[in-house]
Amino acid sequence: MGSDDGQGDETPIHDVTVKSFWMDAYEVSVTEFRRFVEATNYQTEAEKFGWSGVFDLEHGRWERVAGATWQHPEGPHSTAKDNEPVCQVSWKDALAYARWAGKRLPTEAEWEYAARGGLKAKLYTWGDELRPDGKVLANWWQGTFPDHNTGEDGYVGRAAVGKFPANGFGLYDMVGNVWEWCADWYQEDFYSLSPASDPLGPREGQERVIRGGSWMCKWAELSQL
Repeated sequence: MGSDDGQGDETPIHDVTVKSFWMDAYEVSVTEFRRFVEATNYQTEAEKFGWSGVFDLEHGRWERVAGATWQHPEGPHSTAKDNEPVCQVSWKDALAYARWAGKRLPTEAEWEYAARGGLKAKLYTWGDELRPDGKVLANWWQGTFPDHNTGEDGYVGRAAVGKFPANGFGLYDMVGNVWEWCADWYQEDFYSLSPASDPLGPREGQERVIRGGSWMCKWAELSQL
């Protein structure tokens, strides 16, 4: 697990053992999240706050946008498509959905094991080449960020779930498209302290772990970590 070539919180490379677990093949779609909301009358944290963060591509910065929610990801003028992965959900929102569905969020160690798809020490979920045979295998930002997205992968924003090839475990969109929540608290140096068996992350913290990158990631140097 980890990398010695990336950012500081990705080091050091270390051996981890995880027990067998199940992982959904696809990111949670807007349709699936809507079923949860309709069944439970759940209100997301963004809806309670009345706003959420939206990246302003024109000015290259995050902005606080009133009315941005899972149904309206960029604000009231926007509408999420049913087959897109749901976004604008907090860690608590994701946890509530998972519990309702009879599931749970993966630990960071489980997530990385799943993302690697059986490969070892590779940069990407499919190997070491960013574009094997010239193909783009995930939804990420091609071009100059944030000025110009060439859309080489077929999308200039979120893609419907499952539009890119699955990894070796049959899991889709483990990198790119939207970030994914893990169960763990985040701690910058946790990899140097991590237990070797089924690590659960730090006991406390200020932020939760997100992994996998998104369509907004400029990945000339992209790795899954």
